[in-house]
Parts: sequence; structure tokens; C-alpha cells
Amino acid sequence: MASAAAAAAVTLGGKGAALSPAAVYALSLGLASPAIDASALKSLSTRAPSPQETPASLAAALAPAESRAAAAVLLNKLLLTASDSASALVTAATATRLAESLDVAAVLPLGSRDEAAVAAASAPVAVALAALIDCCAAPLARVADAVAALSCEAARGDAAAFDVPASGDGLSAKDEADVAADIKMLVFGSKLVGSAGGAPAPAAATFAKVSTVNGIFREAVRALHARVRIELNAPVKLGKRDAGETGAGKEEALVVLATQLARAVQALCKLSISRARLCAESIADADLREKLTNGVSIDDLKGMLDRVLIDSDAVSVLKGVYNHLLKFRDFLAWEAAVAMAVIEGDSSIEKPQAGVENEVGSSAEKPQAGGEKGKGDKKSKKKKTLGKGTSAVLMLLRDHVTNGNAIASVNSALVAEWGTSLSLLFDPKCSGLESLVEKVKEIVESNEVRRLPKIPKGTRDFGKEQMAIRERAFSIITGVFKMHGATALDTPVFELRETLMGKYGEDSKLIYDLADQGGELCSLRYDLTVPFARYVAMNNISALKRYQIAKVYRRDNPSKGRYREFYQCDFDIAGVYEPMEPDFEVIKVLTELLNQLDIGTYEIKLNHRKLLDGMLEICGVPPQKFRTVCSSIDKLDKQTFEQVKKELVDEKGISNETADEIGNLVKTRGPPLEVLLGLRKEGSKFMQNEGSVVALNELEILFKALEKANALDRIVFDLSLARGLDYYTGVIYEAVFKGATQVGSIAAGGRYDNLVGMFSGKQIPAVGVSLGIERVFAIMEQQEKERNEMIRATETEVLVSILGKDLTLAAELVSELWSAGIKAEFKLTTRVTNHIKYALQSGIPWMVLVGESEMQKGSVKLKDVKANREEEVARKDFVQELKKRLSKP
Repeated sequence: MASAAAAAAVTLGGKGAALSPAAVYALSLGLASPAIDASALKSLSTRAPSPQETPASLAAALAPAESRAAAAVLLNKLLLTASDSASALVTAATATRLAESLDVAAVLPLGSRDEAAVAAASAPVAVALAALIDCCAAPLARVADAVAALSCEAARGDAAAFDVPASGDGLSAKDEADVAADIKMLVFGSKLVGSAGGAPAPAAATFAKVSTVNGIFREAVRALHARVRIELNAPVKLGKRDAGETGAGKEEALVVLATQLARAVQALCKLSISRARLCAESIADADLREKLTNGVSIDDLKGMLDRVLIDSDAVSVLKGVYNHLLKFRDFLAWEAAVAMAVIEGDSSIEKPQAGVENEVGSSAEKPQAGGEKGKGDKKSKKKKTLGKGTSAVLMLLRDHVTNGNAIASVNSALVAEWGTSLSLLFDPKCSGLESLVEKVKEIVESNEVRRLPKIPKGTRDFGKEQMAIRERAFSIITGVFKMHGATALDTPVFELRETLMGKYGEDSKLIYDLADQGGELCSLRYDLTVPFARYVAMNNISALKRYQIAKVYRRDNPSKGRYREFYQCDFDIAGVYEPMEPDFEVIKVLTELLNQLDIGTYEIKLNHRKLLDGMLEICGVPPQKFRTVCSSIDKLDKQTFEQVKKELVDEKGISNETADEIGNLVKTRGPPLEVLLGLRKEGSKFMQNEGSVVALNELEILFKALEKANALDRIVFDLSLARGLDYYTGVIYEAVFKGATQVGSIAAGGRYDNLVGMFSGKQIPAVGVSLGIERVFAIMEQQEKERNEMIRATETEVLVSILGKDLTLAAELVSELWSAGIKAEFKLTTRVTNHIKYALQSGIPWMVLVGESEMQKGSVKLKDVKANREEEVARKDFVQELKKRLSKP
């Protein structure tokens, strides 16, 4: 955060410039003055003011600092709106008076209807108060962590309280994990925390709460800051607005965020008081201990939060939150002062000195000249050291409260002075606050504890063994696709947002939107099907059989087997063909893929979208609800019908009777030809539905073709299969693994005849399948573990082992192998056991061993690693001999 005190002038209304909460705070205290941007001045009107009725948003009673802040916000809003809209009438007289006085009352009444509309719609008083809260709260997020770390040192807490793991599966709170990691960084190197074999139970419980409470505070600060930034810098879109617009929605949003912050502050206050008391309890002087323990009281908090939340108007609530935050600042300062007093008064603790590195285990006594110990000092007693981070924080705080003077003794009056001084330090108008925050930030980002970097939630890395399995799987998949005449295609990893929206139904909320980087609104691709349809439409292609293997992205909740970034392997056929011709080939490709990947037992559930729509029509579902009901039915593989029925009735507005009828029909599943026969029997309601008849006729053609291709035994005709995506129009299918590894669906697809037409207006029918390769990998990896076989990460056939350090000899020998098309590595070390160990670990079948004796004789030793047999051959013949053993032509 930029220091409020550092700003001499704040330019308002400038293009590309942004008004920050720190600038509002500086303007409110008179630490900075406003300056209207020159380009903004040109957009103001010079016509005479026409007095307007004062908007209710400006009628609140304000203290001088609050009024200055509100005036700055209003002025900025007026300038931004005037620059944004040529028709907005903002007078130069109003803007000039606001800039000169920074007093809302001085410009009332406002000079035009548009000015009054901007004032009413922008809620400048509420926004100003929220900006003051934001400015004061943001640095306290760092300071609170630093003070908690200092208290942990003083109370000799246990660093294990901050063992909060961060995971990539969405099952850990990021801010909580970050706070824990930052505090561990601050106390790194300490001989005080956790030094007594674990802290007492009260201390352990108190410090265990720090990560959670401070993390919630961080989250609340960030949420408020994001909103305040928008409200400070977004122009008012006047349009049909008039002075009657109240901006109540903005006030309500700020109140919600501010009260969330207030609740976090309340928890912080309680925790700070508890930590201060824990620190004070370690003081030996009973009188000082009692005074410091009772220096602040939890009773000071009683009713404070209730008073904040009970106020009905937004301005009163925001003022209450601001005062609550100032109270927390005092509590935090008192805690820091008590922790300092404990450390300064403890002779067993090494006191950090400016310019002196805090050495672990340094001696309490400096050696005498000549290296001798002082008389009577039989054993130099080592003092306990603070962590490097907390040492730096302590020095900054101590220098601030003492002005660099030595501390003779600690008493309650001195600690009270320190508390007052530190409260002033924690105020944004103090330049020392920026130094403190920057120092804490520098410490936690130094990574001195070698804190491991993290990956985003829902993503993962793949090591060499996993990549070996993946490459083998990709090779099989690509081979099957090419065997069917498919050509490869690649598309951008992000698309225009308009390309993706409206194609995925309720799943559209899972699309990752990208920040605007130059006028185009873009999103990461959700799947490979919509980009394929866009490509076909954009290039006016009438027929194409293509495959694509690439990553897709979904803003889903990560869980086991469910990621936010994952590969899809797609095979699609676009164009006009005979009925079920491409559908048959796509399903046949799917069975070949799963058979050749050798993952075990699976089944392919199959249905038809027209049959599904016919079923819903038979049950009495209105056509406009077909898609939303399908999205509920699609959850039957994860939820019971009772759960799905509740969603259909309570959320989708379907009657109980209709839901029950749907439940009876979706239970229909079994061998394809048997189920088909049952659905077509005399008296079947499906035969009385036009769409269902078309679907059943198509399915008869498909099933007979699959039967002739020996692929029907893997198919299950299942009326509960719905596939929630909006673009499916015909046959739909989903492959499910039936083995022990629970991964759910492993492939899915269907016919989508209208998707291409959404882009070009020209209907190009298409059908495809997408293999969920991440889940297939999970099955393959589990199979490898169960076989207990070594997974070879490389394909190396020969290891050239030089028993020495002769790189030129290694280069000569290995280059001959490479030239002969033999996959080879080389290793230089004098110990033959290291060579053999590496070959065994890597699964390399052959070694070429060359030592002093072999070089003198002009020979090499060929070693069969698995059989543990060696054979000496002439140096000139070793390549040919290896080719024979490797059966290479």
C-alpha cells in the first residue's frame, strides 16, 4: 500500500489513473490536495449552474475528515462521468469549488440535474467511508501476522500450530494456508517457539486459531478492496437515470462487505487480547504481570459489534465498522507492546541489534581478548534467539518506540507508552507503517525456509513415470484415430467469450473468463467440440473427420479425479452421411480405444436425445423445460432418484406426479436390442410419439451395425442417460469403468447437428466422442501399482559406462551408438557399482563398460544387466554386436 503521507497531490479524473483508498485517506486528513486532470477539465461545461435539490446521499452529518473524503470521491465521479459521456452536464464551477474546498456542503446545491444524478447514483459518502476502512484495514492484514508471530515468540508457542497444508484439490482455504506459511517464515530460525517440547494447552489452542482468523480477515479485506476499487473509479452511466436514483444498491453491497470485515475484526480483537495475556503470564514480576494482563479487557468488546450491525442506514454502519477497526488497531498495538516487554525483560533471550546478523545459538558472553572466558565463567551459557523475521520486526518496533535509545528497565507505564506509540505507527498516515509492511512482505517472500512453491487448485504435475504411461496412452489413442482416417487439428486454448457462451446450458458457469487485455472478451476453452464447430463454420467446411488431443479448462470444484485443467481426446465426424453411418464409426472408435488401452471392464451407456425428449413429453414436461430437466436427470449416476426428484420439484417446478413418472421410465436399461424391442412393442407410448419413433428407427440401424462389428456387447441401452450439454440432438453415449478404481465416466459424446449452424447459419451435422484421458490415466497408474512392475521413464537401450572421467572417450562411443539408431546414455564415474545401480534403476538392459584395461586392449565389455553376464568384444565391433543383441537391422 502506498503511504498516505507520501502523496503531495492527487490527480482526479485522469484517463488511465485510478483513485486509491490511500489517496482518499490522505485527502481526508489534508495530507494531500486534489488536482483536476487537464483533459478532464476540457470535458466540463462552462454554462451557469442551475441549482438542484440535494440528494439524500449527501445529507448525512459528517466529520470534517469524512466530508473531505466524500468530496474527493464525488469530484472524481463527476470528472469520470463527464469524460465518459459527452452528453453529461457537469459544470466547471462545481468541480472547481469541490477541488478548492474539499467540502461537500460548500458545493450544495449542485449545479445541474446530471450532477445531482451522479451524486445520487454513486453514493459518495458510503464509498468514501468504505475507502477509509479499506486503507486502514489493508496494512493491518500484514501487521496482524507479524504481531502474532512476535507473541508466539514471547509466549514460546509451538510452530506446529502453523502446519496448515495447502492442497490443489480445493479442500484447503488458501488465505488460511498463506497466513500459516507467512508466520512460519517469520519465526524461522527461532530457538523459542516449540523449544519446550510443545506449548501449554491454552497457548496451543490460541495460536492454532491464528491462521484461520487472520485468513478470514485477509479474505474480507480483499473482497472489500475489490468493490471499493470499482466504486471509486467507475463512471456513472447516466442513460435514463435522474436525480431520483439513490445508489442504495451500492451502499447495500458495501455494508455487506464491511460487516463481514467487522465480524473478522471482532474475532481478531478477541484473539489479540488472549495472546497479550498469554505473553504477560510469562513475566516473573507479579505486579508487572498483573498490570499487563489487565491492561486491556475483553469487556471493551461487549456490544461493540452489535452496535455496528444494529444501525439501519449505511453511513452509520460504515462509521461503526471504521471505529471498530480503530479499536482493533489499539488492541494489536497493546499486544505488540506486551510481547516486546516480555522479550526485552527476559535475560535468556538474545536481543537483536541493528546491523548484526541474528546467529542461532550465539553466546550470552562475548569471549575475552585472546579467546579466554571471563573469570568464574566455567561454561558460557547460550541464549535463545528469535526467528530472523521476528528479529527484524522487533527492531523496527523497538526503534519506533524508543527513537533508538536503550531500554533501561520495563515497567507498566513504559509499556502503555509503547502501546500508544505503536497504535500511531499502525495508522496509514505514519510513514513508518509502510516500512513495517514492506519489511514483513520482504521477509515472507524471501523463501528462506525454502517454502515449496504451490500449484493452483485443480491442477497437478506429472513425473517421469506418469509421463511414460501418458505417452504410451497417447500413442495408442493417436494410432486408433489415424486408423480410421482422421486428420489432426489444433485450435487456440482460448476463444472469444461469445463463441463459448450459450452452448453448455447450466455448465456455462464453469467457463474460465480471462481479463480484458485489449478490447476482446476471451475465455479458456471448456471443451474441444465447440472450437471444432467454430472451425468448421469459419472455414466453410462441409465434411471433416478430425481428432484433437489438448487441454481444456473448467472452473469446477476440484475433487478426486476432477480437475480444473485436463486433457481431452476428441474424435469427430462432420458432414452429411447416411443415417447412423458416422455414429456407428465414432462408437466403434470408442470401443477400440478402451480395448487397446487395456483398462479392464467397462460399459457404454447409450440413449437418444429425441427419445429422451419424447419421454419427457409423454410424462407431461413442458418443452421449454426439457433441457433443464435433462440436466437434473444427468445427475442420476451420482445421486439417488429421491435427490433428483427433490431438485425437479423444488427448483425446476415439476409436479410430484410428473417426477414419479420420469422416475419409472428412467429405470429402463439393458441389452440394446432387448430394450429396443420392449420400447417398440404394441401399446408402447413411445410409438405414439413422433420424435421417439424417429429415434427408435435410427437406433435399430445403429445397433445392428454395432452387432456386426462385434461391439454391441459393450453397449447398455439406458434411458437415464441425459448428457447435460445443450448442443446434443441425437444419439448420446457415455463410457463408465466397472473396475475397482472409482473414476466415474471415462468418455462421452453424441450427435450435435445444430452446433455448427449456430456460428454460420449453415447446418453441418456432426457426431463425436471425447475420451476423459485423465481418468483413464488414473486407472492405468493403479494397474501399474498393482502389477508391482517398474515403470520405465526412458527407452534407453544401452548405458555407456566410462570408469573414469574421460568425456572424449564417452562422446566417441555414445555418438557411434546414436548414429546407428540405438538409444543410449553415458555416465562418467570411477565406481562400477554406481553405473550398475543407475542401469538397474532406469531399467536399461545393456551396458558398455570401459576401464583402463579395456582401453589398453582396444576392447569393451558388454554387460547384460538382467542376466548379470559380461562379454568382452573388440572396440571396433561393439556397435554391431549390440545391434545383434537388440535385434536391430
